[in-house]
Amino acid sequence: MTGRSLDPGAAERRMSRIVGSGETLSREDVIWALDYIRKKVADGAPALQGLPQPRWLTCFEGFAEASMSLLRSPRSGPLEADRLRRKLREALEALEPDRP
Repeated sequence: MTGRSLDPGAAERRMSRIVGSGETLSREDVIWALDYIRKKVADGAPALQGLPQPRWLTCFEGFAEASMSLLRSPRSGPLEADRLRRKLREALEALEPDRP
């Protein structure tokens, strides 16, 4: 789950699938996405340099909401999966502003 891939585009493709598809969203997918975002922040992603505070707060809110959702309910239905995707997308937009 947290291992590095030999294919540098594999993580980006997986993240795109998680936040952009209508596929079933598993708990493992959400945990993987949160870890991906955490690593990007810890590594000092270039997009974060000079990011305005309101954008940081939106990113953090998305990350925190997705994290808390996992703690509150280990199982989620389609509505919760859509909400989780939106929150992960919010968190990711600050890190990768060019993501479609």
